[in-house]
Amino acid sequence: MFRRSVTSTAAPAVRSALKAQRGFASASPVSTAARNHKVVVIGGGTAGLTISHQLLRSGKFAQDDIAVVDPAEFHHYQPGWTLVGGGLKTKQELQSQLKGLLDPKLKFYNTNVGKFAPEKNAITLGNGDTLGYEQLVVVPGITINYDAIKGLPEALANPDAPVSSIFGYETVDKVWDNISKMNKGDAIFTQPAGVIKCAGAPQKIMWLALDHWKKQGLYKAHSPESPIKISFATGTPAMFAVPKYSATLEALRKERGVEGLFQHDLVSIDGNNATFARAETKDQVTKRFDLMHVVPKMGPHGFVKNSPLANEAGFVDVDDFTTRHKKFGNVWSAGDASSLPCSKTAAAITAEAPVLVGNLMLAMEGKAPDAEYDGYASCPLLTEYGKVLLAEFKYGGQPKETFGNLFGIDQAVPRRAFYHLKKDFFPWVYYNSMVKGTWGGPKGWL
Repeated sequence: MFRRSVTSTAAPAVRSALKAQRGFASASPVSTAARNHKVVVIGGGTAGLTISHQLLRSGKFAQDDIAVVDPAEFHHYQPGWTLVGGGLKTKQELQSQLKGLLDPKLKFYNTNVGKFAPEKNAITLGNGDTLGYEQLVVVPGITINYDAIKGLPEALANPDAPVSSIFGYETVDKVWDNISKMNKGDAIFTQPAGVIKCAGAPQKIMWLALDHWKKQGLYKAHSPESPIKISFATGTPAMFAVPKYSATLEALRKERGVEGLFQHDLVSIDGNNATFARAETKDQVTKRFDLMHVVPKMGPHGFVKNSPLANEAGFVDVDDFTTRHKKFGNVWSAGDASSLPCSKTAAAITAEAPVLVGNLMLAMEGKAPDAEYDGYASCPLLTEYGKVLLAEFKYGGQPKETFGNLFGIDQAVPRRAFYHLKKDFFPWVYYNSMVKGTWGGPKGWL
């Protein structure tokens, strides 16, 4: 049991980081300076860097024509945090100074956003300054709501609590520490109901942990003698949203003896007890654990959700195909902050960005959008050390497989070659090409 209060010197820093929320919304104005740009990009994450650099590479923008707004000091390759949680990389090697990733021709406002005024083609920054724009790209990602699960912030901050998460820079180190130290007991891996970044990540870390414990002789599938028992508690009704890959993953779950707790949505943590709300029966159930990996609930930033740009769910309300705002014709969005009904992954941005950039450029010339996004997304799903199931799909849960089309390979079969794409190639191409605007995903270099 762990019930000790958080008293370590590290804990306050972790708690502070968990509550920081990389929030853009902000403070009271202290000045009223105004600046104008042809394009303002809100967000310096994967989508913001990719789109701003693709625009710049068109050759049609001069110095400071494009502005990027983001309060962060660092940029993180978040798809790699699964590898950190599995003991394969350090979080430091997946972190870069955000300013250093921006081309000098881009104007960088290293601050947050106060509010949008799309009817005036303007935004107010946190310090009260106003930015005018001809075109606005809103791509700040989504925020992690740790407090939505009672007891989670305290458990993550407590070094003695066997609760961790790969979804935060301050918490990802604890994942491998917990996994590598466990030698017996009940392990639960959770996935919440609702929108999250990379819907495959909650089970990626589970499969790596299982493989590690199996190699250590601590996990024996279907054996009552197994020192460690594993459960996957997900607020969703299946292992994955795309039927083809879900079937493979469900077969793996059964073969490997993992208990499936479907439509179990984690609502609270108290000591070594986790309470889940069950969608089907509308009741709650409490499970004891000795290790738990938690995926927090996520959602849109407040400054987006409470703006004229948002739909009822709080996401930037854009057309599913053109990425153009449904009401404001000079506003665009892609990535996690958008209403695009696709998986929220870095791979999706490789397909969304060229569509958005092409259509925005046409709009600046007074022409109608002619490019359409088909919902492409990808999830390189680690199933063990050395193998990855490479899920690629489009709208409607239809597979759209790069290697399947080229070589007739069934990508639902986990393969070593895909593992090296995930572990080695994707992090390399991300920093060397994607954030510079020269990587088109399955289309290769732009």
